[in-house]
Amino acid sequence: MLKKEGKHRILILGVSGFLGHAIYRELCPYFKTYGTYATSNSQWEKNHQFFQYNFEEDDVYEILDVVKPTIIISALRGDFATQFIAHKHVAEYVFTKKLKIIFLSSANVFDAYSKYPSYELDKTLSDSIYGHFKIKIENMLLRLPKNQVAILRLPMVFGKQSPRIQEIIQNISENIPIEVFPNLIMNVTTDSKVTLQIHYIINRNKSGVFHLGSTDLVHHDEFIKELTNTLNLKKAVYKQVYTTNDDRYLAVLPKYNLLPKNLQIQSQDVLTEFEI
Repeated sequence: MLKKEGKHRILILGVSGFLGHAIYRELCPYFKTYGTYATSNSQWEKNHQFFQYNFEEDDVYEILDVVKPTIIISALRGDFATQFIAHKHVAEYVFTKKLKIIFLSSANVFDAYSKYPSYELDKTLSDSIYGHFKIKIENMLLRLPKNQVAILRLPMVFGKQSPRIQEIIQNISENIPIEVFPNLIMNVTTDSKVTLQIHYIINRNKSGVFHLGSTDLVHHDEFIKELTNTLNLKKAVYKQVYTTNDDRYLAVLPKYNLLPKNLQIQSQDVLTEFEI
């Protein structure tokens, strides 16, 4: 039986990235789903739903005019200054055409706060260039009509193809120590859970700010060690990195915009996904 496509036309900016591609795989059986990729690659070129788009050089309007999306999902990565300009153009298009934008943000919008975990309505403040950049885009999008914007703040995202897992495996194979942060308290999630949550947000026409991290907190060093054990990676060597003498929080906890129980996640669920 064929799956029924929804009424939406969805454009994923950054479909060739780890999360962008995971979102595409989740949504394409249900909606007309398109994507952009930056670097020429036969794998992407063969898919007629994909468009080459380098935001440092290309104008996004051409692709928007061809696809005519009803929802834009931004999973772009790369140079911050030109990426900000690209998002400015997208925001203008979203406002003019009365569409919706789903923006993948980060727990780093709160990295200047270290004493507590952060919730959806907390004021953003960052010490890092990356966090500051995400805040700039969030603030620009939050000026759009409320029902046209969903901001998804993500903690560390793991998955079988995730860069973090690949890096851990590579480090072990090359006898390079894995950096762990004993004083860092965080939450986590997986690409498979994030994509289901996005699917739900689209289906239910949800808007606002969402914190898509696990509902519990973990210490970075303990979690990474458990993860390598779960992956059965025996020869892991760890390098403990202390950026502070005190525990430091970098966690985005859901409190106000709660998703249904089956779409929430705990840190143990992340580990379970990797059990061999």
